[in-house]
Amino acid sequence: MKIYDELVARGLIAQVTNEEEIKEMVDNGKAVFYIGFDPTADSLHVGHFMALCLMKRLQMAGNKPIALIGGGTAYIGDPSGRTDMRSMMAKETIEHNCECFKKQMSRFIEFGEDKAIMVNNADWLLDLNYIEFIRDIGSCFSVNNMLRAKCYEQRLEKGLSFLEFNYMLMQSYDFLALYEKYGCNMQFGGDDQWSNMLGGTELIRKKLGKDAHAMTITLLLNSEGKKMGKTQSGAVWLDPNKTPPYDFYQYWRNVGDADVLKCIRMLTFLPLEQIDEMDKWEGAQLNRAKEILAYELTKLVHGEEEADKAQSAAQSIFGAGGNENMPESKICEEDLRDGAIDILSILVKAELVPSRSEARRAVEQGGVTVDGDKITDIKKLYTKQELLNGIVVRRGKKAFKKIVF
Repeated sequence: MKIYDELVARGLIAQVTNEEEIKEMVDNGKAVFYIGFDPTADSLHVGHFMALCLMKRLQMAGNKPIALIGGGTAYIGDPSGRTDMRSMMAKETIEHNCECFKKQMSRFIEFGEDKAIMVNNADWLLDLNYIEFIRDIGSCFSVNNMLRAKCYEQRLEKGLSFLEFNYMLMQSYDFLALYEKYGCNMQFGGDDQWSNMLGGTELIRKKLGKDAHAMTITLLLNSEGKKMGKTQSGAVWLDPNKTPPYDFYQYWRNVGDADVLKCIRMLTFLPLEQIDEMDKWEGAQLNRAKEILAYELTKLVHGEEEADKAQSAAQSIFGAGGNENMPESKICEEDLRDGAIDILSILVKAELVPSRSEARRAVEQGGVTVDGDKITDIKKLYTKQELLNGIVVRRGKKAFKKIVF
């Protein structure tokens, strides 16, 4: 199976322009394609995961990826899927986030001469002359068509700023600049980016002629992927200092039964034949599928050693081994009062709850155990001596920590 058909079989393709030509280019390693990443934080998150995996797949098939860092568009902010305007970021923050992205992407994509390249759209957007840009680029866009675009839909309900309205022009201009500078002939993005990407394709044709090769393709679930980056406890980051490998493992270990095979198909590099066999799994077998998903993705992001540790820790929690690899939280002398610490303070210190009030509620509702025993007393104390050997504190079904002095 060639790469384009594999992408389809994995459920990654939603919409394309010129499908036959795109298929021929991708299958024969002729695509020079870009995917954009706006540096709105100092780490990529699981919402970017699908795009990174796609870039890796296409590079392995001989195509050339361009990772476009939105150091310029970050000054505006993408309105797609937003109900409010993004916060303005300082230049120093944007530049710092761009550097963090570069380091993380290098784990997925091989950069170098005739391989992948990384560029920053600040290099051309920040030097634009406004009057020249509006005359040259703005004249190619219909306001009526722009207002019908899905990317503006939610913002129009509450008020779309003129700043955000420019985003489509900026993103479209990116494609033109990449086409002219690097021979970029294809763009990939989420289904929520379709209108912006079509704008780029049309801009190239209007500026360079109908015969200009500019292809557009979207991923099926990238907009859902952005939502996947958020959980009730916050974002799931690729940076191990923000989301430890064990927590990353547990995030994927706890996906819903209905999503696990879909995630394995789209995000792992397991052979499709193996995944097709797993499609027949049901009941308890789905738990094994979740373990495979969690292990494969943790290995991809954090390396095999960290994946092994995370898997071992998870197994120890469910009674299948020791707890030497379980994530830990340390209690220090200054945390003690009269030589002891109460359960509410332990829960907060271990970041299993955000506050003492949440800790109290968790205990009163029967959601806290220590070494397998349910805790019902909110004043329960643990001494330094008890903590020297460590205790395993569990909140709910998914959150665990080994507490040590």
